[in-house]
Amino acid sequence: MIMFAGPKGPRLSLDEGSVFDIGSCVVDGIDLAPGRAIPDDGDPRIDHSLEGFLFTCGPDHIRHRERIAGTDASYPLHGSFSANPAHSIDLTVEGDDLVARAVVDVDLAPGGRAQLRRQWRLKGESGEVQLADTVVNVGDTAFPTFLMYHMNLGAKHFDADTSLEGAMLEGGGLAWAFGEGDGGIFCVPAGHGGWAELRLGPIAVIGGKQLKVRFRTDTLPHLQVWRNQKAPAHVLGIEPVSHRWVGRAELEAGGEFDILQPGESRDYGLAFSFV
Repeated sequence: MIMFAGPKGPRLSLDEGSVFDIGSCVVDGIDLAPGRAIPDDGDPRIDHSLEGFLFTCGPDHIRHRERIAGTDASYPLHGSFSANPAHSIDLTVEGDDLVARAVVDVDLAPGGRAQLRRQWRLKGESGEVQLADTVVNVGDTAFPTFLMYHMNLGAKHFDADTSLEGAMLEGGGLAWAFGEGDGGIFCVPAGHGGWAELRLGPIAVIGGKQLKVRFRTDTLPHLQVWRNQKAPAHVLGIEPVSHRWVGRAELEAGGEFDILQPGESRDYGLAFSFV
């Protein structure tokens, strides 16, 4: 892990062994990542990724496994990114900002090859963390590209006053422990251009701060949120995502595949801060 911290904002660890995703996220001495309080989906790649504060799904598949058309094989859980190491890592200071760049190469499950060009920026003045990603088709065949960011938080840090707030939510907000029982999930439109914003808080153990998440809606037009309190899991996930929550066949039939031709790229972005 590479430590990534400045005078303001969270102290992060960046996982050079898996997509340069975020492992720990420490605010006021508290690591908000869920650690081992996560469900076991039977895939050690995803177990490792879920432990951290942010991991990246895609670019050939998101969500749970589905069969690759015309074969007996399946797309891996949450796509092929997880467990691919980063290279060309570069840490620099630009003005008051700390910047970390890396490249991740990935062989896609149905064939083809993609590259993630990733930049993290920690704003020195505000402490906001900004992520800019570019997914490039570096192979010889076209493929539909998908992306979802899992921002996972240990729900042990929440109480009855903690809630979700955002214009994309019905009524503008809801309790963090939405739904019934020990789990729940929903996926809603978040916009079609500009940036969407979601807030989670107050979080008492970090002084009542809120987590503020912003994300691009031109390429991430949906927001998925899930929670799992089925022991030993105790986690809440905030998930900006490129596609609505239906199967690949329905997306393809609806003309919702985003086809990336060889040499083409797509840009994605999000930012978060504790305010």
